[in-house]
Amino acid sequence: MPLRNRVLAAAPAALIHFSISLIIALCVAPLVFAVWFPGALRDLSGGSTLFLILMAVDVVCGPLLTLVLFSPSKSRNKWRLDLGLIVLIQVAALVYGLSQVASARPVFIAFEGDRFRVVQALDINIDRLDEAPAELQSLSYAGPRLIGVRLARSGDSDHLASLQMSIQGLHPSFRPSRWQSYESQVPEVMAQLRPITDLRIKNPQKTGLLDGVLREKGLSDEQVGYVPLVLDVVTDWVVLVERQTGRPRAYLHLDGW
Repeated sequence: MPLRNRVLAAAPAALIHFSISLIIALCVAPLVFAVWFPGALRDLSGGSTLFLILMAVDVVCGPLLTLVLFSPSKSRNKWRLDLGLIVLIQVAALVYGLSQVASARPVFIAFEGDRFRVVQALDINIDRLDEAPAELQSLSYAGPRLIGVRLARSGDSDHLASLQMSIQGLHPSFRPSRWQSYESQVPEVMAQLRPITDLRIKNPQKTGLLDGVLREKGLSDEQVGYVPLVLDVVTDWVVLVERQTGRPRAYLHLDGW
């Protein structure tokens, strides 16, 4: 059969396959965008970009294989075998893609001295989770949790070792033995809050973004403060914290340093 005719014959099957693949991707998307990477965290962590790339590959690869392998001259049993292999490859790609996205999901927003730090699943040695408080010995798949972090003080026996680990990229927020409940560190959070006027001065071109979020939350400049938010080398984000409760109310792409 001429190539053009074979492609035209395979196109309807490939289109059906593409539609099914797209529906599956759309069903998975709410888990990623609404649960694993909620709100602004999807932009900060890059998880949404990673998901879209992997899903695009998965949605395209199955229908493309169908377009290449489908032929009306094949027997039904031969086509079933080909289709089974295509589905197996596509499911494997989907599982792999989701596992990579899951490993990048934020599991904690940790208050760490003078900043909040986004902690991703891949940052944590799961073999050491038993060193954490009992309520924190699992990594949530239901969205990031707020925690506090106990920093080593100058008089502590492990102060120097802790500093060396931080220099090597193993920040206190990544170490289960340092985790604490967020409520226990609310006073420290309140002490670190910086006035919103400072944020306006540092980001004169983005005051509209700040005003819009404050209006949406029903808050005034006096009711909130901010603390810088970091993720690896990304440092130009902040957390808006309500002064009355000490709870984060929004994450904004603004320079807080």
